[in-house]
Amino acid sequence: MFIALGLTCAALIPPGGWAQQRFITVASTTSTEQSGLFKHILPMFQKKTGIEVRVVALGTGQALDMGRRGDADVVFVHDQAAEEKFVADGHGVKRLPVMYNDFVLIGPRNDPAKVKDGRDITGAFRKIRTAQAPFVSRSDKSGTHAAELRLWRLAGTDMPASKGPWYRETGSGMGPALNTASSLNAYILADRGTWLSFKNRGELAILVEGDNRLFNQYGVILVNPAKHKHVKKDSGQSFIDWIVSPEGQNAIAGYRINNERLFFPNAGRRSG
Repeated sequence: MFIALGLTCAALIPPGGWAQQRFITVASTTSTEQSGLFKHILPMFQKKTGIEVRVVALGTGQALDMGRRGDADVVFVHDQAAEEKFVADGHGVKRLPVMYNDFVLIGPRNDPAKVKDGRDITGAFRKIRTAQAPFVSRSDKSGTHAAELRLWRLAGTDMPASKGPWYRETGSGMGPALNTASSLNAYILADRGTWLSFKNRGELAILVEGDNRLFNQYGVILVNPAKHKHVKKDSGQSFIDWIVSPEGQNAIAGYRINNERLFFPNAGRRSG
């Protein structure tokens, strides 16, 4: 009877049901998800390893907070200074560079602040502030938000302390923030990957790009299993090993929209 019961229970489990129990949680940025990158590369990793990756897409600051609490096995983010502090404080094992792209300044085609075709991002920020042209900030402690605040400081402005009604804080991810900028016909700092995959552009276009200060590096870190015993160390490390391997790097390089590459793999190279 017990054998028959066991066979009946086994029959109720769908094919591959046991394999589906093997998964990791990756806390990552909204840009890696909303750009479509994960949808492209994660099925390749799962096919190779049988490990499902469950992504929680947040701003980088919130993703690192998840790692600090032990609510993720891996963090995959883009704020190098914050990532290095995360590791130095003992929350992560080791930071590895994975890929890069760049930030771009998006704005209305009629360009009320007159920044179009420039390559000086801090000069553009100063012009936007002088014109008090509408500017949308993610204000979500993301890597993009950290980069934006850094650029404001370089431009001689302390944000958000110096904000006026022209400076709109959304507290949202990259895609929703771009939607807000589109509806307001406002300027916004965005990562190129999300912009290329963004459909609701309205009258927005890239106005400033190419400044070296717009470089955008992504890193991956295993959450420290010595702090959180439940961290899936082996499966998490398998994901990291794959994403920095030639196979994972080629998968990243192969993701394109309209034949334009969104991310450039650079594992094993110095970043920042």
